Order: sequence, then C-alpha cells, then structure tokens
Amino acid sequence: MKEKLKELIGTVLEKNQIDFDLNEIVVEVPKDNSHGDYATNVAMQLARTLKKNPREIANLLITDLRNDDIEKVEIAGPGFINFYIKNDYLYENINTVLEKKEKYGSSNVGNRKKVNIEYVSANPTGILHLGHARGASYGDSLSRIMSFANYDVTREYYINDAGNQIVNLQNSIQARYEGLCGREEKMPEDGYYGKEIIDIARELKEELGEDITDIKVFRKKGLDYLLGKIKEHLKNFRVEFDVWTSEQSIYDSGELEKTYHKLVDAGYTYEKDGAVFLKTTLYGDEKDRVLIKKDKTNTYLLPDIAYHKNKYDRGFDELINVFGADHHGYVPRLKASIAMLGNDPDKLDVEILQMVRLVRGKEEIKMSKRTGNAVTIADLVEEVGLDATRYFFSSRSLDTQLDFDMELATKQSNENPVYYIEYAYARISSILKEYSHAVEPLDHYETLTSEYVKNLLAKIYEFTDTVKLSAEKRSPHIIANYAYDLAGLFHTFYAHEKVLTNDETSTKERINLIAATAITIQNALRLIGVATREKM
Repeated sequence: MKEKLKELIGTVLEKNQIDFDLNEIVVEVPKDNSHGDYATNVAMQLARTLKKNPREIANLLITDLRNDDIEKVEIAGPGFINFYIKNDYLYENINTVLEKKEKYGSSNVGNRKKVNIEYVSANPTGILHLGHARGASYGDSLSRIMSFANYDVTREYYINDAGNQIVNLQNSIQARYEGLCGREEKMPEDGYYGKEIIDIARELKEELGEDITDIKVFRKKGLDYLLGKIKEHLKNFRVEFDVWTSEQSIYDSGELEKTYHKLVDAGYTYEKDGAVFLKTTLYGDEKDRVLIKKDKTNTYLLPDIAYHKNKYDRGFDELINVFGADHHGYVPRLKASIAMLGNDPDKLDVEILQMVRLVRGKEEIKMSKRTGNAVTIADLVEEVGLDATRYFFSSRSLDTQLDFDMELATKQSNENPVYYIEYAYARISSILKEYSHAVEPLDHYETLTSEYVKNLLAKIYEFTDTVKLSAEKRSPHIIANYAYDLAGLFHTFYAHEKVLTNDETSTKERINLIAATAITIQNALRLIGVATREKM
C-alpha cells in the first residue's frame, strides 16, 4: 500500500507539473491511528520549492489523491496528508498470509544483490563470551532478514589463526602441559588463563604422554579444540556460517605479500624509524598507520587489508562487517586501505556493537560460576534459555548498550517480552486445535469490523514493509519490536472478542484472522532466531 500511495502521489505531482524526486516521497504509518492509516509530508517537502504554504499545496493535491483503495483523504496539522484506506485490502491480506504461509513477509527488495556479512570472527584463543553472543545474534538475524528480503547473503567467519595471539595460545597450552607433567609452568606474559587451556593440555597429556617436544603440536591441538568449541556453541545458538576463512590461508596463498607490494608500488607507503607506514591520512584517517614494525613483522592491519581485498575480489555488491565497540577507530584506516587498492570503500558497511552488561534485577553479574571468567554463550543459554537469549539480544538497536536482565528473561509472566509473544502464539495454537477444522481462505469477510480487529489486521499488513525496512536499515530490533507489538494487539483483540462462537461465519472469519496472526508471529520470530511454542 505504501508503494501504491507513493506511485499515486508521483502521478498527481506530474499531473500538476511539479518537479520532485519520487524517491524522496515519504509515506508512513501514523503512530496515532486517528490520523489515518498512512500519511505523507510531501506538501511540506514542496513548500520551499513552490514558495507556498504546505496546507495550500496539500489542498491542491488531495482532489486527485484518490483510488479504489482509499476511503477518504484529509489534511492535518501544518500540512500532513492523511489517507484512510478501505478495509477490503486488509481482508484480502488474510488470504494472502494463509496462502503464502512461511513465505509471508518476503519481498524482492534485495534483487539478489550479493552481500557478504562477516560477524563474530573471535580469535580462537578461548570460549565465546557475552559480547560475542550479541554479535552472533545480530549477524545471524541480519542474514536471515536480508535473505528473506531476497538478498544473496554469504555468512562469513574470519578465523584469526595467525599472529602473536596464536603464539601466546600455544605457549599457554605448553605451560599448562608442563605443569600437569610436574615440571615448571612458565606462562607467557600475555598468556591465556581460561579453564579450556588446562582442558587442552590435559587431553594432550592423556593422548601423547609427558614428552611432547614439538611446539606445533600445542598450536594445532589448541586451534582444533577451540575452533571446534566455537562452532559447537554457535550451532547450539542457531548460528551457522557459509564460509570460514583462515587468516593463515591469506599468508599461505601469497595474497598478503602481493597486497603489500601493490601498496608499495602505488606509493602509499613510506619508511620512518625503521618501520613501514601506510598513508591513511590521505583518505581522512587521523594518522598514518604502521604496516611493518621495526622488527620486520607485520601489524594485524596488513592481513586485514589482504583479507578485504580477497572479499572484494569475490565480487560482492556489499560487504557488512560487525565489529566490537573497541574497533570504532579501526574503520577509517580499513576504508582508506580499500580505496588505495582501487576498490569502493562505500561498499563496506561497518556495524559497531556496543557493550553488554549482564544483570539480575539491579545486580550486575561479572563472573561465570562454571569458568571463573567471562560469561559464555553456553552459560547464558543454559540459565536463561535459547529463545529468550536470542530475543533479548535482538530487541535493542546494536548502537546502544544492552542491559541483559537474566531475572526478567526467565520470568513466566507478561513482563517478559519473550513470554508475552510466545503466549500469544500458544494461545492461538490452542484455539486452532480446539476448532479442529481446516483453515481455508474465504471469498469475503463481513463480520471483522471492530477497532481491535482492524488494528490487528493493519499490523499484519505492515509485516512485509517492516522486513524491508529492517533489511535496508540493518536493524533486526525492528523485527523484534514488531513481534512484540503484534502480540500485544492480539492479546487486546482476544480480551474483547470471542473467536469460537455459535455463529459459523463469525467463527470462520476470526479463525482465519488468528491463523494469519500466528503465521506472522512465527515468521517474525524465525527471522531473529527465536522458535515458537504451541504449549506454554
């Protein structure tokens, strides 16, 4: 309906010989439904160009802003044009939902654009913790939403399996191994102290005895064990990837060396104090960055540049990276290097996730009982439940700090938004089971006339546009909030109207209405990795 109204407005502007970029036309659903089903501020947008009062422009336009779907058009406030739509389009949508089922809400807005979404990408030096959980939830939900909107999405995890952190990992495992063998335990200065390091060392001792001398054994065992745990925990979190790209493979393929020489040959580097710098200030960075240190080893920027060159070479239309809050300053240098290699830096969209604070009521939780370290994904899912965890991570915009309230997430009451939504779905499932007949589209609807019905129908109708908006704005929380609002409208409807009655026509129409509601709730929750339950 939004698109139809935009087209209608464009036609009327053309008829009145008003030159205006049709892409700038905004049609929105008013927060207060007394202001109509849809509204546009196009008259106010035109005021400066036409040098007229917005209400005067609105009066000029509304005579022609009519079609078979529109009940009436009104001017409000400083010049808003409000559209009141006939109920027929809402009734028709019930059948659309029932026919499309799990595909309802999908669209072609993505037009099969090739999009690479890289998320989590945690160093394989420990178990995934709370911050990784938020990035995993966001990246997976965004991938689901964009795929549903017909983007060709590749989910990617970059494995940082080269560099100093891996040396520290192997040395940490070796130190723990020596300690288990009764010898001196020399932990490196930047060593890893998680319980999993001891577990790895213990397995090595049990498998190979007490005389391991090849340092590579500790490296390989550590990477295999920790990457296996990462994959296991992510899969249990309903997060999977299409591509796992190894940093070491960038070294082994020669891409890192080729990328470095390309930057040098293009004149983007210089030497100073024995180090090699990249001229990132040419592209707006606050200072030039070191590529090769004085000791002739590279910084982590160089393999990142080579890796992003590899992603561009694979022909993606858009790249989306999900970084932690501590990487905010890293974006300008990365985009500068992309431009230096002749690629379009605007193709790269970096989403920065803010910190997560775990609380129980008013008390902040800092430690895990099981690991004695940061709270892990597995810890959280075990205590709170998978669906609640996924919903809570999806419910807030990525650029805001999240207080994850474990007490609220486990409440079996309407205070808990997950319970509130799932209860709506379970209540519908119970009614449909009691009805026990097939749910089939109807030729027409005549009893669905109350405000509670219309509000519910209008919200269901919004779903496709909501998915589009969520995909375009890279914002899964839009879907999470939509599911909550839809559940609320169902609960209100249910409190005021009976579904199963002695009137066959009324019953059938309301059964179709709640079945369409259930399909929409399920589709929305699936997009953020949350399952529905038929019983509570």
